[in-house]
Formats: sequence, structure tokens, C-alpha cells
Amino acid sequence: MTALNTSGVPRKRRPRGVRTSAIAWIFLAPFAIVFLTYTAIPALAAIGFSLTDLQGRDLRNPFNVDFVAIDNYVRLFADARFIRDIGNTLLFVVVGVPLTMALGFALAVSLNSGIRRLRGVFRTIFFAPVVTNIVAIALIWQYAFNSDGTVNNVLANFGFAGPNWLDDTNTAMPVVILLGIWRNFGTAMLLFLAGLQAVPEDVQEAASLDGAGWWSRMWHITLPLLLPTILLISVLLTVFYLQVFDEPYLLTDGGPLGSTESIALYTYNQFGFGNYGISSAASVVTLVLVAVVSVVQFRLLRPRT
Repeated sequence: MTALNTSGVPRKRRPRGVRTSAIAWIFLAPFAIVFLTYTAIPALAAIGFSLTDLQGRDLRNPFNVDFVAIDNYVRLFADARFIRDIGNTLLFVVVGVPLTMALGFALAVSLNSGIRRLRGVFRTIFFAPVVTNIVAIALIWQYAFNSDGTVNNVLANFGFAGPNWLDDTNTAMPVVILLGIWRNFGTAMLLFLAGLQAVPEDVQEAASLDGAGWWSRMWHITLPLLLPTILLISVLLTVFYLQVFDEPYLLTDGGPLGSTESIALYTYNQFGFGNYGISSAASVVTLVLVAVVSVVQFRLLRPRT
């Protein structure tokens, strides 16, 4: 039936697909504005700045900025400090991601099986580091790992003399990585727990009736069904550790002797020195690293159909 307006003239109705698209764009608009403002435009700006010799003094006279093509990238990879920081960042990823996932998975399995009655209590306790202010956490850790802090006092009770953890190049990085693990295992635990609860119990019971033990069910049933969850957690943690900043900045400020400085901290320091071109190039390198590692993870861990 054709709708009539007040003058009696048949009114044309818009096609249903057009109305649906308009409503969809209305709901997508807030996300699109935020994404463009805080992600897409800054990323494009960083790429553009990385191709110039932009420095702090040029803010007063932007016409002094020159196009230098890939010179900033050449300088970056000729800088031994930046190469060392790439190694430090990859160490965060190689050590931090598997340990965080292993701890989160072990706790999720425990909460999903043996201690269900206290699941809520333990879930809150283990997730507390995720929502606690990182500055407060860093202050506690600095106190705990001082030369006369809690950790060394405990070691002294067993007859051991602990080092000055955060001022020793051999021990500072393990402490910083440990803080990253402690801060993130709660997120991994919750995601693993959600994945475990989605595994059908009838499949587990059928395998158990067929004589499959706990390890066999875990290896042949649970882990294959958890592959999408494992992929999600590994990508999230890898992106976090590739951009790690808070832990080394608050605990050691990149020291001692740069042994804990990450790429993100290098980028921040160059920005503070007024080397905006170099700082932008370092951020672009981080972006490329995140993209490459994420693609490799998706290739290796995506579920096979």
C-alpha cells in the first residue's frame, strides 16, 4: 500500500535497505569518530612526521621542516641503543607471553574444576592486579626489591644475600618482566576460564566413559576447542608486551645502563628530547612489528577446518 501525505499525494517510501544502512551508520558513527581521532589520524601523522626532520624548535616555524625520506629510519637502525631496545622488547615478548599464558591457564583450570565454590573469591583476588593503579603497584615493587626490601629480608632468613635487584643489569629485567606477568595473568585467566566453560561437558563425559584420562581429554578435546581463545590471548599479550612502557618506566626508567629500556620508552625519550622525526619513526617501527607478529600468530594458531 502506498502511503498518502496530508495533501493526498502518494508519498514515496525509501527502500528498506537504505533505511537499514542509515541506522547502521548512525550507530557506527561514534566508534568511527573515536577511531579516526585517536588511532587512524595519529598513525598517519606519525608516518608523515617520520619522513621529516621535525624537531621541537620547528614548532615555532614549521616552514623549517624538511622532507628527509627514510633518513630517520636509517639513523634508527644505525643506533646501537635502538637495536638494544628492540632486543629488550622482544625479550619481554618471548618470556612474558608464554609465562603469562601458562600461569593464567593453570589458574583457570583450577578454578574450573577443583575449587568451584570459591571461584568468585579467587577470581576477584587474581584479577585485582589488572584493575589496580600501576603507579601504586610500582611503588610497592620498588620497596619490595630494594637492597633492604622485603624480598632480600626473606632471603636473609634462609641465609642468602640478595642483590640490589633494580640496580643490577642481571636482575633488573627479570623483575620488570615479573611485574608485567603479575599485572596481566588475571586477564589471561578470565579469558581462559570463559573458554573452558564453553567446552561441552557431554563431550568430556563421553571421552571419560571411553577411558580417556585427564591429560588425554585435555590434549585431544579441551586444547583444540580452546584454540580461538589461545589465539586471542596470545595476540593481546604480544601487542601489550611489544608496547610495554609503564613497567620499565616506573620501576627502573629504562636502567640500569639501558638494560630494561623498551622501544616505547625509547620513543618517549626521543619525543622528550624534541626529536619528533626520530620518535615518530620509532613508533612506526613498533606498529610494523605489531602487525607482522600478529599476522604470524594468526597464521600459526588459527583453527584448521
